[in-house]
Amino acid sequence: MATFMIERNIPGAAGLSAEELREIATTSNDAVDSLGVAYTWSHSYVAGDKFYCVHRTDDIDTVREHARRGGFPADVVVEVAATIGPGTAND
Repeated sequence: MATFMIERNIPGAAGLSAEELREIATTSNDAVDSLGVAYTWSHSYVAGDKFYCVHRTDDIDTVREHARRGGFPADVVVEVAATIGPGTAND
């Protein structure tokens, strides 16, 4: 499976309540379950007016279908080419 980064523009995202975030997570989980293919929502970062989501699946079309079923925007979807961190400097 490939890893995808999704940018979702959601005005006021950083001000959403814990209950609102829980509802969004439930909707996303239901959308994942409805796909019938290998799909993993790893996690999301909420910052400012955006969600930055990390998902794993086989292709970009499946990511977009998850967004459609969940009623979420998927303003930017890109496949992750590499992951680096502080330890990369020592490799």
